[in-house]
Amino acid sequence: MLIDLVLASLVTTLFVTPSLQDPAVMQTFNLWSVGVWAAITVIPAAFFGFTPGMAVVGIRVARLDGAQMVGIWRAVVRGALTFVIIPAAIRNIDGRSWLDRLTGTVVIRMR
Repeated sequence: MLIDLVLASLVTTLFVTPSLQDPAVMQTFNLWSVGVWAAITVIPAAFFGFTPGMAVVGIRVARLDGAQMVGIWRAVVRGALTFVIIPAAIRNIDGRSWLDRLTGTVVIRMR
């Protein structure tokens, strides 16, 4: 998640110049960063099963029913629950988080 957040901030910097002394500019920058983070989290996860950060660390998301793509709705729910952080941090004995159980997905290692 940290890699995705840093990437979102870097991409946002291309369009909105941050100014630490100006709270209004920083609020705009932060709002755009959240939007970019949502885009780079939901779209790749829906179609490819991983975000850029997940690809770097070698993990991906797969559906439990064996379908090829995670799908847009599952990816949106995963992104929204990841944004809240608590459901992503609480895990059961199998190591699956609340967001995995709610969306019928599992995180697996690629390598």
